[in-house]
Amino acid sequence: MPAYNEERGIRGVIERLSSLELGAPLEILVVNDGSKDGTALELERLVGEFPRLRVVRHAVNRGYGAALKTGFAAAAHDVVVITDADGTYPEDRIPDLLAAIDAGAEMAVGARRGADVHIPTIRRPAKWALRRLAEFLVGEPIPDLNSGLRAFRRELVLRYRSILPQGFSFTTTITLASLTNHHNVAWIDVSYAHREGRSKIKPIRDTLGFTALIVRTVLYFNPLKVFYPVSLALGLVLLVSLLHDVFIDRNLGDKTVLLFVAVVQVLSVGLLADLIEKKSRP
Repeated sequence: MPAYNEERGIRGVIERLSSLELGAPLEILVVNDGSKDGTALELERLVGEFPRLRVVRHAVNRGYGAALKTGFAAAAHDVVVITDADGTYPEDRIPDLLAAIDAGAEMAVGARRGADVHIPTIRRPAKWALRRLAEFLVGEPIPDLNSGLRAFRRELVLRYRSILPQGFSFTTTITLASLTNHHNVAWIDVSYAHREGRSKIKPIRDTLGFTALIVRTVLYFNPLKVFYPVSLALGLVLLVSLLHDVFIDRNLGDKTVLLFVAVVQVLSVGLLADLIEKKSRP
């Protein structure tokens, strides 16, 4: 569990996690990501109360993804569950996530589409658009692109550690990496409560960043999903320009020639990128 300035919500989350009976060895690992409020002091109290709680500390705030990567590296077990410290996710659904892992999933995602979901209205359009873009590029439905409640086979995250970002886009990246590489992903519907404390999300900046990340990640694993649509769009513009030159200007213009060259170049780069990606697979 990454924690940055979560003194208001972290006690309740730790108490609920500690009460879970999972029938397996359990540790609760919190990465205090350079909190500046009373989170560190609250964690000191909690460590004294809950013997299964372990705290790792970043001296400075390094980001949500950085905290998760630290946690995965330090985790004692082969199956890891992540959740947030703000009290938004239902910890009592963790057994359902673990059941999906036991059934063969490499990642089980708590998809926020349960009966009681509180996502701020201002964030819904951007989330919908990002999810639709990701679904188009991946080629399959994605119920929740960046849920922070998940269970993993630890080896899955360690496999893609080198491309996982330091910030909030960690979960988006591991989702896209898993789906484009055909890992077994399960989706479990969960509720999503009002958070304790202030959100760290910056809507405009993070939406633009997530959009670039989605395109970049799909380029990494399935480049033709990006290059083919771009080539098609340029090809349509080329066709319109060509028809204009032939039937109206009756002369082949420089713009049409440049468009033709652009189509050939984009398609060639896409095919080359796809070849490199396939050759680099283990």
